[in-house]
Amino acid sequence: MTEGAGVQHTLTAPVSCTGVGLHLGQMTQVNVLPARVNSGRYFVRTDLGTEPIPADVSVVSQTRLSTQLGGEAKVRTVEHLLAALWAAGIDNARIEIDGPEVPLLDGSSRDWSRLIQSVGTVEQSAPRHAWGRLKDPVIVREGDAYVMALPASELRFSYGIDFPVAAIGNQWYSWTPAHGDFVEAVAPARTFAMAHQIDGLRSQGLIKGGSLENALVCDQDGWLNPPLRFANEPARHKLLDLVGDLSLLGVLPTMHVTAYRASHSLHVQLARQLAALCCAEISAPA
Repeated sequence: MTEGAGVQHTLTAPVSCTGVGLHLGQMTQVNVLPARVNSGRYFVRTDLGTEPIPADVSVVSQTRLSTQLGGEAKVRTVEHLLAALWAAGIDNARIEIDGPEVPLLDGSSRDWSRLIQSVGTVEQSAPRHAWGRLKDPVIVREGDAYVMALPASELRFSYGIDFPVAAIGNQWYSWTPAHGDFVEAVAPARTFAMAHQIDGLRSQGLIKGGSLENALVCDQDGWLNPPLRFANEPARHKLLDLVGDLSLLGVLPTMHVTAYRASHSLHVQLARQLAALCCAEISAPA
């Protein structure tokens, strides 16, 4: 996609998918439908009949091991679906869901991207909102973990991870939408977990829907469910999460976002700072 340029787009037809959620372990159905211009990407909890939940950083309510939107009516683990919609250039989409968590599917964005490709997108009669180039660096950090946005000539994402297990170790991956195919290079990268952490997370009510079918699992001896789709699949998956979280800005400035050992919390903190900058630029006198 060409960020911030041209006209708005939506899906040409609805797509649907059913599956189990990663953390709550509940089966839900999602219907992604075309939406009118300037409506943005938003969720509708059809089981609750509540107001729509915008896919906007202003309504992020939780970021532990996934990103959650909304308050009393909420939707969790939205990042993989939102990354696929953003990468496909879909500005406006109504996402109907009959439960509290987006299905994990195979742990990546591949199925979402394939569904979107199966129907395609259509131009709409309104210009896409544009931001332009980021003017100044924005950095968020916690200890040695950080995510930063730097002024750049084109939009780029880079991600580094470092785990004390030989199968993962230190990995980096960099991707730019202008020159890399999201569907081939990023979407297939699956979520991953350390085997020794699984029981503790489940005792806290997390990853109830996780399995060897929808997540890569690693211990000190290696991967329990190989083969990997990429040698650096974990780093690519973290970049996928980053794209999904930053898509909550709607449109992105031209910038180079670099993250190292970061988290959904740091991603969202950066998105909030960028959103504040955008509002300041829009409200500043000419």
